Amino acid sequence: MEWKEIFRGGIMKKKIRCAIYTRKSTEEGLEQDFNSLDAQREACEAYIKSQMHEGWILLDRQYDDGGYSGGTLERPAFKQLLKDIEDDEVDIVVVYKVDRLTRSLMDFAKIIDVFDKHNASFVSITQHFNTTTSMGRLTLNILLSFAQFEREVTGERIRDKFEASRKKGLWLSGTTPYGYIKDDHHMLHPDPPYVDNVRIIFESYLKIKNVLKLKKYLAEQKILTRSGKELSKGSLYHILSNKVYLGKIVHKNKEYEGLHDAIISEELFNDVQNILKANAVERKHSTNAKTGSLLAGLLYDDKGNKMSPSYSNASNKLYRYYVSQAVKNPTDYEKGQITKISAGEIEKFIQDDLEELLQNTHKMQGFIENYSVEQQRAILNNIQTFESDKIFLRTVVKRVDLRVDRISISYDIGYIVKYFATMAFNAEFKYSEDDEQIINNQLDVQILLTPQRQNKIIIPGKRNYDMKLIQAIVKSFWYNKLGAERKLPPEARNGNNKRLRKLRFLPPEIIESIMNGTQDPELNVKKLIAIADATLTI
Repeated sequence: MEWKEIFRGGIMKKKIRCAIYTRKSTEEGLEQDFNSLDAQREACEAYIKSQMHEGWILLDRQYDDGGYSGGTLERPAFKQLLKDIEDDEVDIVVVYKVDRLTRSLMDFAKIIDVFDKHNASFVSITQHFNTTTSMGRLTLNILLSFAQFEREVTGERIRDKFEASRKKGLWLSGTTPYGYIKDDHHMLHPDPPYVDNVRIIFESYLKIKNVLKLKKYLAEQKILTRSGKELSKGSLYHILSNKVYLGKIVHKNKEYEGLHDAIISEELFNDVQNILKANAVERKHSTNAKTGSLLAGLLYDDKGNKMSPSYSNASNKLYRYYVSQAVKNPTDYEKGQITKISAGEIEKFIQDDLEELLQNTHKMQGFIENYSVEQQRAILNNIQTFESDKIFLRTVVKRVDLRVDRISISYDIGYIVKYFATMAFNAEFKYSEDDEQIINNQLDVQILLTPQRQNKIIIPGKRNYDMKLIQAIVKSFWYNKLGAERKLPPEARNGNNKRLRKLRFLPPEIIESIMNGTQDPELNVKKLIAIADATLTI
């Protein structure tokens, strides 16, 4: 933008566009008719008027940040000011004090760089700095250094004060916990009737075991917040896990004995934590099950690297895989022979093995031999009629290790026994880490690397049907039949589908092996077409 000019005393002067920036760290007092921001702006306006003879004019824009710390540049008005400077719409920024711009020396250097790049400057009306001279910048840097030092020292003092108060068992800051009131000496005291509400929340959760259902129940019982609103899901989680109700003060993951009275017993608190923990695990498993990543966090390659879910799209179809961390981060992990495997293939393999384990009456009986004969019969009956789902698989499978010659699956047999025993006796299901009993099921397989750099599971003595190959063969014969009848669809005349028609010339023994699931494990559609081409040229 070109400089505008004004005429003063027969001399043409450049018009210098001035922007006033104001800031206040807190929102306290901003609701007043005349606040700190107004005072800063008024003083800056007066200074600009005093410089009218130099061509200074005030832009009709306000850059006010109320309630924003000078320790960060993430301030909406200040970001807009910088943008206007970068657009060459501001020549001078006028502030009441230099720390209104920033309290950080590092941030100040960044601001000055922006100013220099766009030939802008700034003025502090109470400190009179000229940023165009080296001495002015030195003075500014010294001032800002002291401002930053003061800010850091103040922060340290506040933090030390908080920690010392917490060690003494006092509640110095933050929202007063639900069920308590705070006196002038930062002591917490039970707050009737909300203290009774806290007990009801803990005792009810112990019975209901679900936060969403608990929220609904409390709303029906008119158990509300201090402001008369329904307790939110987040606030209930916070209450149920807050050790302040045990008479504790927690600061930076450290526990201190509080001076206040406990509202609930340690036994009740621990029982609630066990349920919260168990539900958290179940939610995690359920989420992974719903998203399709049944083995997320459980699958490891032959070098012990975790294999994480990966996805790709081809022809508007989603393909899922598990890929080794050594592929994603080759510099951080040692790469083995197992790198990438079809998610559907490995998940089905684990699902089949789990069902086989559950249906193995002899093996399962060995895990429940501590029960009476009658109880064993009831447990086995429930196992036999049980249909395993994804969530159950996710819960009982603890780890899967892939090797080129075997797959090792770790199951929590303790959970399985407890689950079916509870079902058989129509009892309440309670499970803890003490019940955990891990068994390892090792299966002999052959894991090959396909030409597509993908691992494939081959089970010795078992037919391995490849649906891609079978579909290719079926399409070939179908397209040729339609071609003979002059009914060939357009898609059969293009691309891969056109080449698929050649598969009818495959040797009969290859087609038979594909249909029987006994084909070469490394065989794919591309190789089939190459074999068909070779057959045609003979």
